[in-house]
Amino acid sequence: SLVSLVSHDPDCKKMMGLALKNVTLTLFEDGKDIFEEQGEMLFTHFGISGPLTLSASSHLGDMKKHKYHAEIDLKPALDEEQLYDRITRVMVARWGIAPATKANQITREQKRELVRLMKHWNVPIDARGDLAHAVITSGGVSVREVDPRTMQSKKALGLYFAGEVLDVDAYTGGYNLQIAFCTAQSFANHL
Repeated sequence: SLVSLVSHDPDCKKMMGLALKNVTLTLFEDGKDIFEEQGEMLFTHFGISGPLTLSASSHLGDMKKHKYHAEIDLKPALDEEQLYDRITRVMVARWGIAPATKANQITREQKRELVRLMKHWNVPIDARGDLAHAVITSGGVSVREVDPRTMQSKKALGLYFAGEVLDVDAYTGGYNLQIAFCTAQSFANHL
């Protein structure tokens, strides 16, 4: 299922409504990365959502057996050294440091911590979002029970299947619509 992800992290609630573009989201299962993609996402009142999050959610296993967290790279086009240089030259003035603080008074460690935060924004994942609000759900008629040429049931002649009634799903971005259109066209051609 493609669902939003719930996080009880207080920073998520503070970020509610913030939409991010051109970020990289990496999903970790027990510390091992299992999904990474660049695109758009947003912070919500319950955690994170948006196209990246929905795609990542399809990689979640049993949440009782595994621990999950996401990392967001807010500046994926820059490596850590490039970002450190840019912060040193440009961002320090806008960082929230006291205005009287000169750039050379900010410690190397403080700038490194800001870089780490921007490249590895950690979001603990506590649960899947509500299935009632899922974009795509898994399940349905097994494709093994359907003739792929005609979409006719192998068990009940004259019965045809198409779209989301079949046990197929894909990432967001029109792929599920394409599956629906193609399977409908296939059975329509064989009625």
